[in-house]
Amino acid sequence: MADPSSYRPSPGQIPDSPGVYKFRDEHRRVIYVGKAKSLRQRLANYFQDLAGLHPRTRSMVTTAASVEWTVVSTEVEALQLEYSWIKEFDPRFNVKYRDDKSYPYLAVTMNEQYPRVQVMRGHKKKGVKYFGPYAHAWAIRDTVDLLLRVFPVRTCSAGVFKNAARTGRPCLLGYIGKCSAPCVERITAEDHRELAEEFSDFMAGRTGTYLRRLERQMRDAAEEMEYERAARLRDDIEALKKAMEKNAVVLADATDADLIAVAEDELEAAVQIFHVRGGRVRGQRGWVTDKVEAVTTGDLVEHALQQLYGEETGDSVPKEVLVPALPDPVEPVQEWLTGRRGSNVSLRIPQRGDKKALMETVQRNAQQSLVLHKTKRASDLTTRSRALEEIAEALDLDSAPLRIECYDISHLQGDDVVASMVVFEDGLARKSEYRRFQIKGRVGDTQVWHGEGQDDVRSMHEVIARRFRRYLAEKEKTGEWAEGEDAFTEEDGRPRRFAYPPQLVVVDGGQPQVAAARRALDELGIDDIAVCGLAKRLEEVWLPGEDDPVVLPRTSEGLYLLQRVRDEAHRFAITYQRTKRAKRFRASPLDDVPGLGDTRKQALLKHFGSLKKLRAATIDQIREVPGIGRKTAETIAAALAQAAPTAPAVNTATGEIMEDEEPGTTADPSVEPVAAFTAGPPDRRRGQET
Repeated sequence: MADPSSYRPSPGQIPDSPGVYKFRDEHRRVIYVGKAKSLRQRLANYFQDLAGLHPRTRSMVTTAASVEWTVVSTEVEALQLEYSWIKEFDPRFNVKYRDDKSYPYLAVTMNEQYPRVQVMRGHKKKGVKYFGPYAHAWAIRDTVDLLLRVFPVRTCSAGVFKNAARTGRPCLLGYIGKCSAPCVERITAEDHRELAEEFSDFMAGRTGTYLRRLERQMRDAAEEMEYERAARLRDDIEALKKAMEKNAVVLADATDADLIAVAEDELEAAVQIFHVRGGRVRGQRGWVTDKVEAVTTGDLVEHALQQLYGEETGDSVPKEVLVPALPDPVEPVQEWLTGRRGSNVSLRIPQRGDKKALMETVQRNAQQSLVLHKTKRASDLTTRSRALEEIAEALDLDSAPLRIECYDISHLQGDDVVASMVVFEDGLARKSEYRRFQIKGRVGDTQVWHGEGQDDVRSMHEVIARRFRRYLAEKEKTGEWAEGEDAFTEEDGRPRRFAYPPQLVVVDGGQPQVAAARRALDELGIDDIAVCGLAKRLEEVWLPGEDDPVVLPRTSEGLYLLQRVRDEAHRFAITYQRTKRAKRFRASPLDDVPGLGDTRKQALLKHFGSLKKLRAATIDQIREVPGIGRKTAETIAAALAQAAPTAPAVNTATGEIMEDEEPGTTADPSVEPVAAFTAGPPDRRRGQET
């Protein structure tokens, strides 16, 4: 525990101007980022009597070992820089809203020739229209299923679309009237895009136009005695009304607004957001955070606004944001939001009417979310602490292993051998520090083992040795042996990749794997890191040099945590192994042509349609492709002539042999080479796919 007075700057050093400051710990890791209108006044608050500080603030300043700052011109710049640094450094003491899910959006890909309606998560892409977020993906699919009767927009993947165009047969939705089938040219690209625009307009709340148009068409059809057509239009109208009912009108004036409510106690806060578009609630989401210091409701709102709109621009930022309390000062935040949208944004507290009533509903949701979270969190904290204590007691460790690293080896019958490293801190996965290894059979300049085939023991020795050689190299380069240097971070403050040692190394396996891991550490002179292994068959915990395993009770929280760590390492390793295997199967003879990049490879395949047709082409025909000269064409022809024809591709969804294509030439993820299946399904036992 550091004494804040040991690193307190003298008052004359701190400028009396706007800026952003960073607290770092003894390893130079950034642990807190903040902004201030006056750096001098703000930082002085941290260096008062410890007894007068908020408990979380006291913990932060005693963990820190130094403080530094950056001066900016305006408070808006400080807000932007604070957001950027929080994203970059992920400080442990900053307010970070923990979202338990990636919320799905209804997306219309207007950036494609034939726009597609689909469910999307994650970062938003340019040229795509988004509606939501929704609480569940099935809610999006229900809505889309209703709307496709009236707006039969394409919903299929690129692979299905391409295959339908090749065969001249649309998918099932094309046959039942829920897709206009642009793949077989039943509709032109321009008409299909107009249909997608109408779909987007309806989703954006402009519903009256389409309902009135359909009602007029229904009446005209009835007058002309086209009763079947009138009945279909009647059903279309009912489908649209049913889709509209899923989002009840809450604000009569077609308002576009986000409503943010906060429920809090001394330690934690929950935030709920309702997204209202066209007067209807289009989506809802919620976050929970620890209150690291004595933050006000306005501060929590400011952090929520940063997280909600930090990556958004244009119409994704609504004209109106309603909050329970305003940040202090409010002007920089409002100016920042206006800059993100490109036009004026109103940030205010609702005082009366429908908006205030809806805010009360959002507030009740936030309160319920906080109660539910605290119920689950109390159990989780107790359980994790007990699990770590049980592990320490079972393995005879001096203290609870706050950082655990687990390693697993994965391969398929000895090919594509890879390893994974997963990290758990305080019993929780730290996914940003996961690492993957490709097994080479070497450690540095030392040949560890020769030949191919399965050998988990030697692979485990290699990966442990490589990981901790990197640790020692970082330590020797800028660590404890170089006094005053940054031991755990790069010059810009980012954490070094292998700088943090664990208290416990867990390997997936029994005695042989544990012995290999311990031997690798001993060879490097590392004796302060515990090692254990978890064998799958009986879930026994093995220690180095012990003939008998440690058997934890089946109801033990410690055993359950070790199982979670082991299973996560297995999942991470096998995902990497399958990715490598898929890349190998998708390899193309064009990959071996020197100087032929991805752009020209795509141009070749687009020009000829498939690798099979390219193989049959003459040099002069290859030269017709833009960017391909005679020398390159001769090299391509020679490479294709030498390469043996690969196995035909097969569509894994239908079993269809794709005779006109070769592996590596299709973008459809459901198409894989037949060779991938000739060896039979992978054996799940140890020694096959592990």
